[in-house]
Amino acid sequence: MTKRLSGKRALVTAAGQGIGKATALAMAAEGAHVFATDINTKTLDKLANEAVDVGTLEIFELDVLSKNSIDEGIAQSKPDILFNCAGFVHNGTILEATAQEWDNAWELNVSSMFKTIRAALPGMIERGSGSIINMSSVASSIKGAPNRLIYGTTKAAVIGLTKAVATDYITQGIRCNCICPGTVDSPSLHQRLEATGDYNKAMKDFIARQPMGRIGYAEEIAALAVYLGSDESNFTTGHAHVIDGGWSN
Repeated sequence: MTKRLSGKRALVTAAGQGIGKATALAMAAEGAHVFATDINTKTLDKLANEAVDVGTLEIFELDVLSKNSIDEGIAQSKPDILFNCAGFVHNGTILEATAQEWDNAWELNVSSMFKTIRAALPGMIERGSGSIINMSSVASSIKGAPNRLIYGTTKAAVIGLTKAVATDYITQGIRCNCICPGTVDSPSLHQRLEATGDYNKAMKDFIARQPMGRIGYAEEIAALAVYLGSDESNFTTGHAHVIDGGWSN
């Protein structure tokens, strides 16, 4: 039986943990030749061990803030699927945010995608097809989340970037979509909860705002990414795909 991503090459950023890791494994399981990248090579080594019996997965270090690193990564992977998963969640209101945090968030959450897309697009256009998947968030232009001023602003920009790329290259076989999760169980979430000083209370607060009574799982986001990378979604482009357990309803 042919797998859903057979014959496709997929580049995944921030693949060392969380959603990136789950997506790299899911795409490999569906037949893609996955190039799993991260700035943290220790997490990539663990991923490679887990992927041995899953499918074809190569790992290499990639710094999404470095144009040279991105260009080398794109040249090595020649992706049919680009999953921009790297990002960071800054906490705080506009009066608590610093100019440095603003600049850092913009560089990692938005400019990195600008660079990877620019690097990957020429090859995709030459081959006549490509699927670009950007990680946004429901905390964006979709919903104003408390204490997420910087993060929400950058993720709203990702939606704008996604729609612009989709519009400009729709006639050249390129699709561009973004994923907008709600709260998802991941190492970064647990780090943020611990940073509050009261992990248990913070977790209860997060769960309390979830209509389904739970937070999401990385594997659920990965399943959506697989769909968007597959030919099943060939008629889908330019959209922000909300997967938040009903939080933004």
